[in-house]
Amino acid sequence: MRFTILGPVEVVAPGSDAPGLAPRHRAVLAYLLLHAGVAISTDRLVDAMWGSLPPDSARAQIQTTIAAIRRMLRASEADRMLATRPAGYVITPEPGQLDLDEFTSLIAKAPAISDDPGDTADQIRAALALWRGEPLADISAHYVQSARARLNGQLLTAVERLAELELARGRHDDLIDELSGHVAANPLRERLCCQLMLALHRAGRPTEALDVARTFRATLAEEQGLDPGHAFSKLEQDILRDAPDLRPPVTAPAKPQGINFLPYDVPDFTGREGELDGLIRLWSGNNGGVVTISAIDGMAGVGKTTLAVHAGHRLADHFPDGQLFIDLQAHTAGQAPLDAGAALEVLLGQLGVPAQHIPASVADRAALWRSELSGRRVLAVLDNALGADQVRQLLPGTSRALILITSRRRLTDLDGAHALSLDVLPAADAVELFTAIVGERAAAEPLAVLDVLQLCGFLPLAVRIAAARLHHRPRWTIAYLADRLRDQRRRLSELATSERGVAAAFTLSYEQLTADQQRMFRLLGIQPGRDISPEAASALADLPLDQAETLLEDLLDAHVLTQHQLGRYTFHDLLREHALATAAAQEPPNAQREALGRLFHHYLHTASTAIDHLYPDGKGRRPRIPAPDTPAWPPQDEAEAITWLDSERANLMASGQYAAEHDWFPHTGQLASTLHRYLLGHAHQADALTLHGLALRAGRRSGDTAAEARTLIDLGEVHFWWHGAYEQAAEHYRHALDLAREVGDQVAEARALTGLGIVFTRRREYDQAHDHCAKSLVLFRELGDRGGEARCLTDLGIVHERQGRYEDAHEHHRQALHVHRETGSRIGETVVLNNIGLLYQRQGRYDEARHHHREALELSRRFDFPGDEAESLNALAEAARSMGDLARAAAEHESALILAREFSYRPEQARAHDGLAHVHRDLGRIDLAHDHARQALDLYTLLGVPEADEIRTFLNGLPPNANEPEPPEASTADQPS
Repeated sequence: MRFTILGPVEVVAPGSDAPGLAPRHRAVLAYLLLHAGVAISTDRLVDAMWGSLPPDSARAQIQTTIAAIRRMLRASEADRMLATRPAGYVITPEPGQLDLDEFTSLIAKAPAISDDPGDTADQIRAALALWRGEPLADISAHYVQSARARLNGQLLTAVERLAELELARGRHDDLIDELSGHVAANPLRERLCCQLMLALHRAGRPTEALDVARTFRATLAEEQGLDPGHAFSKLEQDILRDAPDLRPPVTAPAKPQGINFLPYDVPDFTGREGELDGLIRLWSGNNGGVVTISAIDGMAGVGKTTLAVHAGHRLADHFPDGQLFIDLQAHTAGQAPLDAGAALEVLLGQLGVPAQHIPASVADRAALWRSELSGRRVLAVLDNALGADQVRQLLPGTSRALILITSRRRLTDLDGAHALSLDVLPAADAVELFTAIVGERAAAEPLAVLDVLQLCGFLPLAVRIAAARLHHRPRWTIAYLADRLRDQRRRLSELATSERGVAAAFTLSYEQLTADQQRMFRLLGIQPGRDISPEAASALADLPLDQAETLLEDLLDAHVLTQHQLGRYTFHDLLREHALATAAAQEPPNAQREALGRLFHHYLHTASTAIDHLYPDGKGRRPRIPAPDTPAWPPQDEAEAITWLDSERANLMASGQYAAEHDWFPHTGQLASTLHRYLLGHAHQADALTLHGLALRAGRRSGDTAAEARTLIDLGEVHFWWHGAYEQAAEHYRHALDLAREVGDQVAEARALTGLGIVFTRRREYDQAHDHCAKSLVLFRELGDRGGEARCLTDLGIVHERQGRYEDAHEHHRQALHVHRETGSRIGETVVLNNIGLLYQRQGRYDEARHHHREALELSRRFDFPGDEAESLNALAEAARSMGDLARAAAEHESALILAREFSYRPEQARAHDGLAHVHRDLGRIDLAHDHARQALDLYTLLGVPEADEIRTFLNGLPPNANEPEPPEASTADQPS
């Protein structure tokens, strides 16, 4: 994980599933990062965000923001980075995770005086390369202006120090453009102006130097009423009289150009600035007679050789004794890898050792190689290495040499080497590379360019081939090329020319694998998920866990797999297609189906065990999944269960979809039924609708009426709770009830009756609601289903409360709460606690009500029930308003609204707007009351509920204008920080 604030505030997370942050969240995160390691109180954060005029909901917004930051960190397994201390919140990034820390560290390490000022300058340039524009560029908050000024001050100090070094080295010509830009942006920076004046004078441009001086004098006088300092005036006078001491320093004559065997450096090299700067820092940090070795690894086609060659050319001036290059042929078609003896012969020849003086034995050649390099400053690129054994004897002894090794494998056994693993190009760099090859046509179709790059997986080799094909086909549009690449059956063949191709490069990598590694590679290609855990791979390949994990690590080291998250392995998109094609050609169909069967059984059994931990009250209503024949590692408690389900959700969805599309109907139906409570309770409603839709079609195609009835009920619950689509939910429940009675499925019948009961309750048709819930209660008790019984008791308690039968309501809720706690149903307990709180509110017992709502809130946050969290916050706010605590009510409704919007929970959005309308009316903020009432009316009308008439009456009764309205941004839930 990496945080950047020297430019736009961004979080680069290793996991693609890490949630993004809203602007106000990034503003708070940036403030914490600016004070990393220091505890920051909530009051200080409020002051930093809004200054002396915070909104009423400021503290609630800060708490919500901290929760969002924690969710983002938790998704990347970095939640310990943000801690809560008595004094406040403190964030502690690891070294290398924050660009500001890295910048200050590099500047601090750059020696003030060095034997080689070029080394110091390189170090400062590496620090300046971390800046990506104006600091804190895309956020707004009270603190930003002053913080940005401080950061820019650090930048300019570093620029001035660099300029001083470069002027001392006689590199004034190279400085002029750079300094001109900084002076234009900072016209009152005297030292910068002096340095630009000196550079221009030394470059033979004294008139321009004096123009800079006049502009500075005029600007300083106009804006500050001051005259320049003594040093400026003296420099100005020295330029006028061409003082001898202003002349460039005398530099040593250039050494003769050394030997250079580096291949052609492509003129359109793009990006990789961070990696290049890292290589430069790595070499410049070596001030003794020690060999610097960098092992550059990465998948086929990622640009390892291109980077090494480009770096070699950029650093050539620092290695006057020569730049060497050898292809070790580990992945060269039709060639065996070079042995150490042959490689040493080539390298010694490049150094100028006559062939007759090169010894016969490998040991003697290695000794001569080390002897020749001692005392020389040489750069050598050892390209296309098979492994550490192949290059170990090619390494020098003591020398100021830089050895760049490229390999498709991680060279973990190469002691002392600095590893640099290349990933695919960032989108902006890929666009630049594509445009450099294609030319002006790219500017005319920017969206199509992005389509092509995504289809190429941002792999440099694929991007180059696609761009080259387009360049040589003037009639093709970029959109046409994108359409050709979308056809997965021929995408790899499209990314090939007569001399090179992506598939050919992948095949060479595959051929270097062992038989067991090749089999795992093929099987991973057929599994439908985006990534895989060692446990799932163990089931897929029918191997012991330790053996499966070893194979995954081997494939990771060979760069045919990648790892964006600890313990999870995935393919680059193009390698996935190659693995699938390889499996189709080499893996028998029955072996493929057996492997997928083992994998799906593993997912289903583990999911079933996890759901039983989280929702033990519903075991009897879910399918029982027998333990698989392969070893199983199911979750052991609630925490492990939710972690596993969150990690595997995308893969579970993919397996369900694959099964539905390949006539594996029982798996889709069982998976949907198993995951229903998890998807419903944890706000994954889109996944729930997708999976249940697949299960419904599967049940109908297979003629399984009971499964169809159960799935209709599950769909009804999703529509009811999250979308507030009550009529659609009722339609599903009625259809399910008919089917359940047709096949004699009493569990489904009871669930359908319950669903219809809560629809009638929402419509305030309480007699019908009571009738349906009472019938359902009888059925659940006959079945011995205690979870279903508790839910019916809760629903009946709500009906009694709405009809004013408070004692009956309390009794039903007490019974339901006892059953839920006895069966371990955390979600059921949360629901009942909130309903008891609402009952106490009806009785005017607000302290007791808030106590129960707070208990529900704690449970919902502990077990990640966001819908119930929003309900608890709205209920707390309603009680607070009844108690006269309007500020607290506004803050809690605001928090509920933020959460309900985040998870598209329409009923609670409407409830929050309704509550805020009443609170703002009571506070005299009539404009805000109007705004929230109108939004509540729109939502209630969409939901088709009686509350629409009530809020319409409220809205009509509001005065048309407020006497002293507060600014809307002070309390709207979507206010940016």
